[in-house]
Amino acid sequence: MTKRTRTRRVGAAVAAAAAAFSLGLGGASAAMAEIKPVDTSCSNKAGQEPGGQQPSCKGASHTQETENQNPAGHAPGGHNK
Repeated sequence: MTKRTRTRRVGAAVAAAAAAFSLGLGGASAAMAEIKPVDTSCSNKAGQEPGGQQPSCKGASHTQETENQNPAGHAPGGHNK
């Protein structure tokens, strides 16, 4: 084996290890994202949305509608009611 071939193999091994390490760290940070309920709309007893009160309800006769969202503001599949 020549010196050049050995250098290429070592370089390829180092690059593969670095890629595996960086992908592992990136996956861990994405898995830590917290999903929280966010107010989306308000409805009255008739099922209509009262004007000027969205997204959070003000008043006892209203029903609060929420949606689970991740930090990016998207509703992940399977996490909503």
